[in-house]
Amino acid sequence: MSCGLSENTERTTDNGQLKIENGKQTKMRILQLIDSLETGGAERMAVNYANALAGQIAFSGLVATRKEGDLKSQLQSGVAYLFLNRKTTFDVRALFRLRRFVSISRVTIVQAHSSSFLLAVLLKLVYPKIKIVWHDHYGNSEFLDQRKKLVLQMGSLFFHRIIVVNELLKKWSLAHLFCKEVIYLPNFVFLEDNKDNIHLKGELGKRILCLANLRPQKNHDMLLEVAKKIKITFPDWTFHLIGKDFKDAYSKTIHKKIISDGLQETVFIYGASNAVVSALQQSTIGVLTSLSEGLPVSLLEYGYFGLPVVATAVGEIPKVITPKNGVLVASGDVASFAQALEKLMGTIDFRKSIGEQLKKDIHLNYTQEPIIKKYLEVL
Repeated sequence: MSCGLSENTERTTDNGQLKIENGKQTKMRILQLIDSLETGGAERMAVNYANALAGQIAFSGLVATRKEGDLKSQLQSGVAYLFLNRKTTFDVRALFRLRRFVSISRVTIVQAHSSSFLLAVLLKLVYPKIKIVWHDHYGNSEFLDQRKKLVLQMGSLFFHRIIVVNELLKKWSLAHLFCKEVIYLPNFVFLEDNKDNIHLKGELGKRILCLANLRPQKNHDMLLEVAKKIKITFPDWTFHLIGKDFKDAYSKTIHKKIISDGLQETVFIYGASNAVVSALQQSTIGVLTSLSEGLPVSLLEYGYFGLPVVATAVGEIPKVITPKNGVLVASGDVASFAQALEKLMGTIDFRKSIGEQLKKDIHLNYTQEPIIKKYLEVL
């Protein structure tokens, strides 16, 4: 793609200017910067922000720096888009393509998600006009003492604001980074039915959904241990794992365990998919067995569709899930997790009650309207 603005960008700018002339919207011009558009929490939030802001501000854009991916198709037509195809950390050609894009689009704020902060800092060195808002989605918030921070500390000298997705990250940023303007903003749901479909195996009304990439942090090994127990008591219920399969050592271990434990007809792995809405509509219960989390978008998506939830009490999850709207279990506690699932599977009224309450809570507190309003006030 050339460095110039695409037809998509020009439409966005025209629409934005029209809204400003009508006196309805802010004059902010904000660009989301993300390393890839593969399915992941930070990537989905970058897309969510770009889409949500498209109708709120003069210009909303998104730049994918290293990889495209399935999430590209979820960008709305009002979002300006550029793929840099950045090859190395100090890819000068990519940097100046980005600079030209930002200059032509008159971007004022670059919202750099996760590790893309480094490119944002390099951009500021060659285009000082922009302000950098770093969005920290760090998922291993239970293990922040192990986080590498030297490069991030240096980069934070150039940050205008820091947005974090949980309070642990806020405390860490205030303690270790030079930018002290740190704001906690929870993730939010921005789900539209894109008409993509996925066919889940198993019996309708007896499906347990896990939306999580195959990464050690998500602790699928625990989920398989739970599935072994559930197979004995509820053999007609099935587990459905949707998320990117990196085909690495962890993935191979999970696939082998499914076979060795005889779970081939109980646990199904689908890989990454854009058909999240379709999967949610076919599922009965949502689960997360994570060792660590920030604020998982998948949890919010479960609640958005009224799925009752069992999850481990890590990261920001206990702030979302309460005894009235779900079930929390200690990380690694297979027996308690299985018992909670069995109660949900065996009690329709209980499922319905907590599912409806979680749906109310998510729609009230974790949708784009309240979060974007606060976000724009902060900026």
